[in-house]
Amino acid sequence: MIGNSRDGIGVATLCACALAVAACGGAEGEPNHDVDRPIAISYPRFDGASAYELVRRQVAFGPRIPGSEGHRAMAEWMEVFLAERADTLIVQRFTHVTVGGDTLPLVNLLARFRPHESPSVLLLAHWDTRPKSDEAYDPEDREKPVPGANDGASGTAILLELASMMQGSPAPRGVDLLLVDGEDYGDFAEGLDVFLGSRHFARNLPEDFDPEFGVLLDMVGDRDLDIYIESYSNQYAPEVVDLVWNIAHGMGFSDVFHRRTRHAMRDDHIPLNEAGIPTINIIDFDDYPYWHTPDDTPDKVSASSLGVVGAVMTRLIYRGR
Repeated sequence: MIGNSRDGIGVATLCACALAVAACGGAEGEPNHDVDRPIAISYPRFDGASAYELVRRQVAFGPRIPGSEGHRAMAEWMEVFLAERADTLIVQRFTHVTVGGDTLPLVNLLARFRPHESPSVLLLAHWDTRPKSDEAYDPEDREKPVPGANDGASGTAILLELASMMQGSPAPRGVDLLLVDGEDYGDFAEGLDVFLGSRHFARNLPEDFDPEFGVLLDMVGDRDLDIYIESYSNQYAPEVVDLVWNIAHGMGFSDVFHRRTRHAMRDDHIPLNEAGIPTINIIDFDDYPYWHTPDDTPDKVSASSLGVVGAVMTRLIYRGR
């Protein structure tokens, strides 16, 4: 994942009581929140249990470190998955030479739905994983790769599940789903060899790409989900923060989406904001001891948590104009 400094609903129409958002999840994804709360507007149902299986699918590839076999195999799988669902798929293949002289093969994927409708909503997540577990308690574990179930796979799983949803139930607006590579490779303290995919994308925006705003999903699968307002998001895109938090609170998720600002995270939203796209970061960086360790595994992720964030993103996409 990221460098940081601490500051301080198959698609079917939802009726009022169906915001269980498939938070059922099964034995490994027990619900942590009372998500059976009434809502007034019908919209497609985000399947949190399906998103959880997409987390497991990603981790099954092994480490998704640029240049590794798991990285290559998952990139191929995602390209097929998204091409079957999106109206248009743009694949950006590029390389990056690290400060150590290694050449990394990298892949961004932009899945576009109703691409000729402007402005669009942009949702993004990073799909790569970190080469080393530098935050592991045991020094002997620090050279191990990070499985990336929460850090990487959780946000990616929500975007992939949204792609399946929109294939069956077209959104009322343009939607762009961006999977960026190379976020988690290098040195966050020095800003070296990190955020590679988002930086490349920000420098190479596709033609006719006109998002109204962006939302980054990072580490959104924690079984005990607490999302605070991220400081750079509030600085760059306060209107987007208000929009998303108002939606979440209107759905009854005020116990998850807290109105307080708590962290300042250098993350993939920064290059997009610098490119003129107001983008916020939805991230749970509270009390996740498995971050950048070999223990960031699917059992630490909840279908309920994925369902909550996915439901909020669904409402964001399908809300009235």
